Amino acid sequence: MSKVSKVKLVQEGRYVAEVEIDLIQDEMGWSPYLSPEDAYKLDDVREALRNGNLAEASRLGRIYKVWGQSKGTE
Repeated sequence: MSKVSKVKLVQEGRYVAEVEIDLIQDEMGWSPYLSPEDAYKLDDVREALRNGNLAEASRLGRIYKVWGQSKGTE
């Protein structure tokens, strides 16, 4: 069994979080997969963003605000 570090993006509303997780790779048929801790971490950051709790979300990953551009503008 080995672990590979990856960055997952979690978007909620106008915010995106970069969250570092480890993917577990082994010889089983379900590989690669997340540990329960990393799955909860992704859930926690999504919930924090949804509730507007940027302090908590930034504790779990890097936070970015998405700025959209209206159609027809350059």
